[in-house]
Amino acid sequence: MARHHYRCPLRWADMDAFGHVNNVVFLRYLEEARIDFMFRLAPGEGSESFTGGSVVARHEIDYKLPLVHRHEPVLIESWVTRIGAASLTIRYEVKDEATEDAPETVYVRAETVVVPFNLAEGRPRRITAEERRFLEEYLDEPVPAGAPKRSEGRIAA
Repeated sequence: MARHHYRCPLRWADMDAFGHVNNVVFLRYLEEARIDFMFRLAPGEGSESFTGGSVVARHEIDYKLPLVHRHEPVLIESWVTRIGAASLTIRYEVKDEATEDAPETVYVRAETVVVPFNLAEGRPRRITAEERRFLEEYLDEPVPAGAPKRSEGRIAA
């Protein structure tokens, strides 16, 4: 099972009055990672591919730790946890990887339900066989929202 890795730069404008990344900005970070995954890597072109259109049906975000501005990008790791006939679920972790000096730090866990959409017809469409094959390469079990992974470092109370 593969996971998509996206390194997202932090912008000064992403900070709020409390000195950390604003909760709403995380949706933009997830969007950047999802676009990189589904539009750059996924196969196909035109109305019958993700590049031809998809819409977000639902977001769920669990904020674990505050993320403060720094010059190094944050890692957004994403994978697919469910593939239906006409929707899929993408799971994310916004984090810093473990180093020799520090354990892995997870700032956010999130998931998005995405629906392929035929823009010309203005309606949802089914996932194609080609898209399903691509998504299955990234299919894995979800990390429960409230439970830390064994390798995870600090968790907010």
